[in-house]
Formats: sequence, structure tokens, C-alpha cells
Amino acid sequence: MKKTIFWGGSIVAGTLLAYALVPRKPRLQAGQVALITGGSRGLGLAMAHEFGRAGLKLVLAARHQDELEQARQKLLASGDVAHEDDIQLIVADVTDPEQATGLVEQTIRVFGKIDLLINNATIIEVGPFVDQPTDAFYRAMQVTYFGALYTIQAAVPHMVSRGSGAIVNISSIGGKIPVPHLLPYVGAKFALTGLSEGLHTELRQHGICVTTICPGLMRTGGEDHARFHGDREKEAAWFMFSAKTPGLSSSVNHAARKIFLAVQTGRSEITISPQAWLAARIVGLMPETSQYLASLANEYFLPAPTQAASRREVPKTDAVDTSLPSFADPSPS
Repeated sequence: MKKTIFWGGSIVAGTLLAYALVPRKPRLQAGQVALITGGSRGLGLAMAHEFGRAGLKLVLAARHQDELEQARQKLLASGDVAHEDDIQLIVADVTDPEQATGLVEQTIRVFGKIDLLINNATIIEVGPFVDQPTDAFYRAMQVTYFGALYTIQAAVPHMVSRGSGAIVNISSIGGKIPVPHLLPYVGAKFALTGLSEGLHTELRQHGICVTTICPGLMRTGGEDHARFHGDREKEAAWFMFSAKTPGLSSSVNHAARKIFLAVQTGRSEITISPQAWLAARIVGLMPETSQYLASLANEYFLPAPTQAASRREVPKTDAVDTSLPSFADPSPS
């Protein structure tokens, strides 16, 4: 019995090692079509430069036409996209299922197909749980989770019919570990991570590779659009310091390059930055210890709530403000 277990384990380990070491055929080719949500600036624009440089045709989606036009000019001026006809701009709100579906349908009308879908739109709201309004959680789920779900639902039938395709979901290390004062963001990113990982297991048989991206903090510029609750000045101070300090956060261009390589090699999941990689593994091995350490950070280093949990007023669900901020571009993940 022991020999059987030993040899069985050895075969499984050997198979996994061989899979990891076998060179993977590049999945990206010039002329393929990539749809990027939140594509007008930050990480979305950096990814557009990477995929455009590889010869892909680009569809950039965001909420503001002027920002999309600026993105187009930057891509053309850099030479990363050679022809203006290789960029399509679409103003859309991915929280609206009809608009999200329309993104995919218009991509196919213009370029005849969709090879790569990158779900990148997200928002971030910072503050203690007791100071976070309920609608902050609604907004996070609408943009980060449901916005991705709607575009995936629209794209998958086309990819299945062709027997190929790639979907990239930009989650976060905040979708792997508990980060205090970021709970709307964390909850939505955990949901997106679970959806993305589950999709990979179901869609791989159809020739579709789903890649989950879990970056640490990034200097995207999106941090300037974060919302703050509670002691807003102190919350902004610690968050901006973490998001903008080299060493604590990675550059957006570095992250975009890592994402490009992950798609090119058909990776199912990557964690960007050594700090994020290590943190995710520690949490996996020692979840209780990790939560305890995070509670100490919350208690001794982060700003105190402005109201007591026992006095927090919870709004009625029919009065929740689910309006979105004036951007759909990622804050640091």
C-alpha cells in the first residue's frame, strides 16, 4: 500500500513538473483582436501599448470619450499601433448589461471576431468598515464583478464557436488576502478571483484560456480617483503613500508586461510583485496567523473609525445610492 501511494504521488508530481517545464506555444499573433475595459488610462492603457506593439487590433472601452481619444493619440504617437483603423473606441458603462454586451457585439461587427477580452475596470473606496456606506459595496460589485461577468457572458459563446480565445481578469492581491480599510474592494476582488479561477476549469476544454491576474499595489494613477470614508485626510495619506512609493508598489508598465507574457504563454494565474507573491502564499499556509497580523496593522497603524460600530446607521436597501464615480479605470490593485 505504501509503495502504491509513493509511486502514485511520484507520477503525479512528475506529470505536474513536466507540464510546468514544457515550452508553451505563443498564443498571441498579429491581427488578433483585444477588447480592454477601463482602457483609456492607467493599467488599461499600458496593456494597450503592450498588445498593440505585438500587432493586435485594439478595442478600448471606458466611460469618457475625451479620455479614449487621448489614449488613441498616445498609442499612435508612440508607434505601438501603426494604423488608426486598428483602434476602435467605445464609450460604455460595463455595469449596464446591455452596454457590456454591446461592447462585444460591436467588437465583432468592426473586426469580425474577438480573440482576447481583458476585464480591467474597477473602483476603490478606502476607510474602516464602520465608516463605509453600504452603497460602496454595491458599487464595487457592480463595476469589478458584474461588469466582468456581463462581458464574459457576451464573449464566451463567440469564443466557444471558434474553439479558441483568451479572457484576462484583473483581480488583485486584495482578492487573495484580507486588507483592512479596503473591504468593498476586497469583497469584489475575492468574488472576481473565484469566478475567474472557476471559469478556467470549465472553459479550458473549449480552447479558451482564462487568466487571473493578482497584482500588488501599482502606480497606475488610478489611486488619485479613490474615494475615502471616515477620517478622509488620514485615510488618503496612508493609501497614497503605499500606492505611490517605489518598492511598495510596482510600475504600471512592469505590470502590463507581466500580463502580456502571461497571456502569451497561456498561464492560468499570476501574482505580480515579490511582495504580493509572498503574501498570498503566507495567507494560504497560515490563514489565522495572517488575519491576526492584519488585525494588528489595523489596530496600531491605520486610522481609527470616526464612528463606533454600535452607532453605525445602516441605510435601507431601497435607498442605496448605486451611482458610479466618474471613472471606470483601475485604482491600484
